[in-house]
This record gives sequence, C-alpha cells and structure tokens, in this order.
Amino acid sequence: MPIIRVEMLKGRTAEQKQELADNLTTAFIESCGGNAEKLNIIITEVDSENWAIGGALLANKASKTTS
Repeated sequence: MPIIRVEMLKGRTAEQKQELADNLTTAFIESCGGNAEKLNIIITEVDSENWAIGGALLANKASKTTS
C-alpha cells in the first residue's frame, strides 16, 4: 500500500486538491506500476504561521510585503 504525503499551505480548493490527487495517482502508476485503488494520498494543510523558510515564518513575510 504506497503512500504519498503532501504538505502545503492552506488555501487550495477541493477541486484543486482533487486534481492534484488525480495527477499524483496517474504519475505514480505510470512510473511505478501497481493498482490505483491501493495508492493512498494524504494532504496536510499548514497555516502560514506554522511554516518557516530561511528562519522566517511565512506569516511574517506576508505581513511585511503588505505593509
């Protein structure tokens, strides 16, 4: 039972996440083979206040660009 984990910032629509799941499934099966019905995809959405790049929280970067 393969698992693909995706962590991303909140804000995508259900339609975007469905398209992502479809595309990941297709790519995995084409690359690795197997049964699409047994592939698990877990999408974890994270608030920008809980994600940092280069030591700076993304929430802080966003507030600096808007001020």
